[in-house]
Amino acid sequence: MSWEIYSLDQIKSTIPYACVGGPFGSELTTRDYVDNGVPVVRGNNLSTDRRFHDDNFVFVSEEKGKALQSNSARPGDLVFTQRGTLGQVGLIPKEASYERYIVSQSQMKLTVDEKRARPEFVYYYFRQPAMIQLIKQRAITSGVPHINLGILKSLEIRLPGLAEQDRILAILSGIDAGIENNRRRMALLEEAARQLYREWFVRLRFPGHEHTRVTNGVPEGWESMPTPQAIQMNPSTPLSDADEHWWVEMADLPTDSMVIQNAIKRDGRSGSKFRNGDTLFARITPCLENGKTGFVNFMEEDEVGRGSTEFIVLRSEKVTPEFVYCLARTYDFREHAIKSMIGASGRQRVQESCFDKLMILVPPKTLLAMFNDSVVPIFAQIKTLHAQNRRLRIARDLLLPRLMTGEVAI
Repeated sequence: MSWEIYSLDQIKSTIPYACVGGPFGSELTTRDYVDNGVPVVRGNNLSTDRRFHDDNFVFVSEEKGKALQSNSARPGDLVFTQRGTLGQVGLIPKEASYERYIVSQSQMKLTVDEKRARPEFVYYYFRQPAMIQLIKQRAITSGVPHINLGILKSLEIRLPGLAEQDRILAILSGIDAGIENNRRRMALLEEAARQLYREWFVRLRFPGHEHTRVTNGVPEGWESMPTPQAIQMNPSTPLSDADEHWWVEMADLPTDSMVIQNAIKRDGRSGSKFRNGDTLFARITPCLENGKTGFVNFMEEDEVGRGSTEFIVLRSEKVTPEFVYCLARTYDFREHAIKSMIGASGRQRVQESCFDKLMILVPPKTLLAMFNDSVVPIFAQIKTLHAQNRRLRIARDLLLPRLMTGEVAI
């Protein structure tokens, strides 16, 4: 069966508000956000590593959600970025955590007529680099570059029959299922390491704690000291003479794990410098539960990488790299950073000097060694799973345009 060309306007559902943008202006502002209710889909819920991040939401009340009924999205809907990181597309999973969402002012929603197209097929089609580039080329460049509903509806897609769509999706979804399974395993492994850290070094229920005297909150044999005495902040790191070095953007750090996603090699020597074993702590997003913090473990032994100056690089010779990362993920460390942010509204930053006043507990070397015996294998397994995912993504991304154009017969 031949492939037919349709505009997105032609394949949208016949239900009301099948292709809509977010609320206008004052219809939705930060003053409308509440702790629970109807979740709002924003740019952070769309990414290049997953179909949809079904977490880290702000909410509006049920009453406000009813007022914004026409801006709703539901499981199975596609969400496109209107302004911001153009080319982003997300697919709200059929097994989503919520029955209904509200799209923000920076997103647009498409409900697909499933008699013509599978939503998953449309999602993959617009994940192609060529389609991302096309959207950027169609953008309105006056002011902040953006697209609108007219541009979105005019975008074209080549569709085979539903049976062939399903066969193509079986291949791509199988690869993505493997990636997602590895991601979940990595999350569980990391949580195990962080839970062990909290148990031993925050709750102080370490091996032998029953027989250890604690004075003023400090167990016998431990040291209490200002953070900089144990951990270097932005340490000096010599850069080799190689033409290319690993580069890490802020966007390469997820909010829910240690894994640095999309580091690349490129020329240049500016930026924060780091090496394997360092922790990268974001100055601008140190939110308690989902701030960007990464653990560097993807380079060769003697390599030096560079990244955004919005990172604070953490390194220590007194405690282990794994200990530093787990410390940087604790509530007290992040709360101290947040309270110390300075700068004009919207441009607040964490200054490394703020940690001069944060006291931390440094355990004895024997306990650190026991901790390392447990967590180093965990960190190594996470690295292995991440490497597997990188290979799977490369394979998928090479296959994607060939499947989406019919070059590979299925």
